[in-house]
Amino acid sequence: MAEPNKTTLNPTAVAHELPGVDPSKLTIQTAETLKPLPPHDTLIFGQPQSGSTDHMLIIEFDPESGWSAPVIKPYAPLSLDPSSSVFHYAPAVFEGMKAHRGPDGRPRLFRPELNMARMERSADRVALPPFDGKAVLELIKRLVVVEDRWIPAMPGYALYIRPTYIGTRPAIGVQASTHGMLFVICSSTGPYFPTGFKPITLMASSNYVRAWPGGTGEYKLALNYSPCFKPQMDAAKHGYQQILWLFGEDRKVTEVGQMNFFIVLKREDGDLDLITPALDGTILPGVTRDSILALSRSHIPDPSSATSLSTPNSLIPKIYTHERSFTMADIISQLASGTLLEAFGCGTASILCPISKIGYEGEDLVLPTYEGGVGPVSRALWQRMVDIQEGTRESEWSVLCE
Repeated sequence: MAEPNKTTLNPTAVAHELPGVDPSKLTIQTAETLKPLPPHDTLIFGQPQSGSTDHMLIIEFDPESGWSAPVIKPYAPLSLDPSSSVFHYAPAVFEGMKAHRGPDGRPRLFRPELNMARMERSADRVALPPFDGKAVLELIKRLVVVEDRWIPAMPGYALYIRPTYIGTRPAIGVQASTHGMLFVICSSTGPYFPTGFKPITLMASSNYVRAWPGGTGEYKLALNYSPCFKPQMDAAKHGYQQILWLFGEDRKVTEVGQMNFFIVLKREDGDLDLITPALDGTILPGVTRDSILALSRSHIPDPSSATSLSTPNSLIPKIYTHERSFTMADIISQLASGTLLEAFGCGTASILCPISKIGYEGEDLVLPTYEGGVGPVSRALWQRMVDIQEGTRESEWSVLCE
C-alpha cells in the first residue's frame, strides 16, 4: 500500500524543471594504478575473469538539484542507503553495448542511439526521473576513449559496456523513486563462439511465462531477468541449454532465453521468408533484431549489389521479412514439410546464435544442420553485422568514439 496522507511526487515532472545531464561539466579522475589487462584467451562474456576496466561513469539525480555533474572515476563499489528503492521495488534498467576497434585503430559503437532511446523508454516505464539519452551517449563515448586500452585489437573482441540506471530514493514507501543513479561500467570480452558456431538446444516451455500483454516484456528492466534464472536451470536439468518461451493456449513462440527469435522458411518460388514475432508488448525491441530485419529487407540476391548478403560462393535468394506471431504447431508443420531451413536467436552478446534442437512435449524437434554449425542465411547476416561493427564495412550504423 502507498503511504497514507502523503503527497506522491511525480519524478518526471520534477526532473523537467531541474538541470539535465550536461556533458560539458564532465570531470575525469584517472586511476593512480591501472589494472593488468587479462589475457585474451581468458575473455569470456560476462564472466569474472574478464574483469572490470579501470574506470566507471556516474551521474546522480536529486529532486532538489537535478542531475549532478558527470564524473568518470576509478572503478569502485557503490555507496547506497539500505532503504534505496532499487533494493525493495526494483526500479532498475540497463543496456548492453559494445565498442570495437576499427581498422583505423579508433573505437566505434554500433547504433548506440537505439540503446539510449530504449533505455529512456525503460526508465519511463518504472517511473524513474527522465534523462537525456543523447547527452548520456556523449559521456559513454568519453568513457570508451578513457578505457581504450581495454579494447583488444583482434577480430571478435570488444569492450562490453553496461549502462545502468537505478532508483535510489532513501525510503521504503511504496512509490516512484524521486532519486536516481546512472552509472556505466565496462569489461573486455572475447568472441561468443571462440572455436566456431555451436548450435544450442532449447526446451520449449509453457510452464513459465516470460512476459504478457500489458506487462513489461518490451522494456529492458532488471526485474524481467531474474525470474528467468530458475526456468533456465530447469532446462539445463533436462539437458537443454536455453528456454524457448511460449505464451497462451496456442503455444505462441515469443523469445529464446534473453534473445529475439527468428526462423527462415523456404517459399514455393525458391525465395525465403524470414519471420520473427511482432513487437506486441511482450517482445523486447532488440537492436540486433532491428538490424537483421533491415539488412534482410535491403538484400538483393546479386552479389555485385552493395546491399547484397550473397557472395560468389554463397548466393542468398530474395528474403521477405515478416513480423508476426507463430506457434509451436507451425514449427512442427514446417519441419514436417521441409520448409523450415534455419532458426536462430539474436542479441548483443552473440549477435546470432543458431539452434539445432527444440524439446517440446516429450519429443525433440531436430532442425536442419549445416557445415560449420550455421545456415547460409544466418552466416551471411552474422558476417555483415560483424563487418559493420568492426569497421571493415562502411556504414552509418558504426559510430566513432572521439
